[in-house]
Amino acid sequence: MEQLAIVLLLLLASLVALLLVLLARREASANRAQAAQDVSSIKAAAEVMLADAKRREERLTEREKEISAERREVRTLHEAADRRSLEAQQDRTAAAAAVGDATARASELLESVSGLSAEEARAEQIRLATERAAHDAAAGIRRLEAKARRTADERARQVVATAVQRIAGPTSAQNVVTVVALPAEEMKGRIIGKEGRNIRTFEALTGVNVIIDDTPDSVTLSSFDAERREVAAVAMEALIADGRIHPQRIEIAYAEALAGADERAVTAGHDAAERAGVTRLHPELIETLGRLRLRSSYGQNVLAHLVESARIAAAMAAEIGADVEVARRAAFLHDIGKALSAELGGTHATVGAALAMRLGEPPVVVNAIAAHHDEVPMESVEAVLVQAADACSAARPGARREELDQYIERMDTLESLVASHDGVRRAVAMSAGREVRVIVEPDLVDDAAMPELAQGIARQIEKDLSYPGEIVVTVIRELRATATAG
Repeated sequence: MEQLAIVLLLLLASLVALLLVLLARREASANRAQAAQDVSSIKAAAEVMLADAKRREERLTEREKEISAERREVRTLHEAADRRSLEAQQDRTAAAAAVGDATARASELLESVSGLSAEEARAEQIRLATERAAHDAAAGIRRLEAKARRTADERARQVVATAVQRIAGPTSAQNVVTVVALPAEEMKGRIIGKEGRNIRTFEALTGVNVIIDDTPDSVTLSSFDAERREVAAVAMEALIADGRIHPQRIEIAYAEALAGADERAVTAGHDAAERAGVTRLHPELIETLGRLRLRSSYGQNVLAHLVESARIAAAMAAEIGADVEVARRAAFLHDIGKALSAELGGTHATVGAALAMRLGEPPVVVNAIAAHHDEVPMESVEAVLVQAADACSAARPGARREELDQYIERMDTLESLVASHDGVRRAVAMSAGREVRVIVEPDLVDDAAMPELAQGIARQIEKDLSYPGEIVVTVIRELRATATAG
């Protein structure tokens, strides 16, 4: 049995080997057929490429023949051009010789006819040509100047109109009254005080009229002096907020309001610089600008005028391509000297320029400040824009009221006249100049001398001042004694 199994295994192995051989032969036959097919395809492709190469070679041969023919034609054209150039040169030479002969004969003829040599005739022609050219040039310049003036005027009007129209400025806003709101109607009685002592003390200290009328929940502070009116308003608001209103508390509130003036000036300066769009200002410039919040020129608030001028100058600079920031900065600072001119002397333009120079402002800004009233020559187009912006802000309808400055001047003159009397500690003009209250030193003026002093002041006012209506003179003498219990 084992031998039979071995025989069967051998037969099976032989069959498998035979099968593998047959499969290998079949695969080899298929590969040979595929190879023969690939060779046929390659031969066909080679024949196609060979035929294409032959066609290209034939086309190249034809192109070479065409190029050769073109080269022969170009060579022929060059030769013809050379011949024509030579002929033209010969013609020019002959023409030049003919022109020379004709010029010589013409010169001889002109000399014989005019009696001038060739040099003299040439000089005369040059003179006439020069005069004619100069005349034409002058006429052309005049036409250009006239056109430039027309164009410049139109452009200037357009720039100014555009700049002003973009600024929505208010009318003159410098008032002579300030309204203070009250938390309750009963506060009016506390402001008046017993027998009116609180309101009399407040008016005597501040120099401001306190008007308590039928207007609900408010009192009105009236004065032509903006600084007094502001201090009085701050003091009144502090008294109302505190609730304790009596003469001693009024004095404390008034002193605190006076002490806070510098802080209010700095705040107003920062607010104005922010509205004008001007940055990096020296702190002293900010404080000085803030003082202008209480100054007015013909009824126009000076600080508001500076903000408006800065905006107009920046708009005009943008229209004409000038330096916008320089124009804005110079216009914002151009009237800063009005806060100092009374202290230092000189015009506000020169004082403001000196302050700006000392605090490190650029020379172009300093020159624009100094030159905005033509006191020094303008050195830049931005200086011209500052002057124009100043005029636009001041001259626009509703910007100023001339009579306000006249009132203020009359009040100052009245107070100065009264304060010149011996024993007068303080003089306050009130009710639009129709009343003046005189506070005297109790040690220098006694009760018996008060009527005589009032009469003397009235007589001097009649003599030295011109005023409408009547002026009531009120002399106030107050003697206080203070003691502290410890």
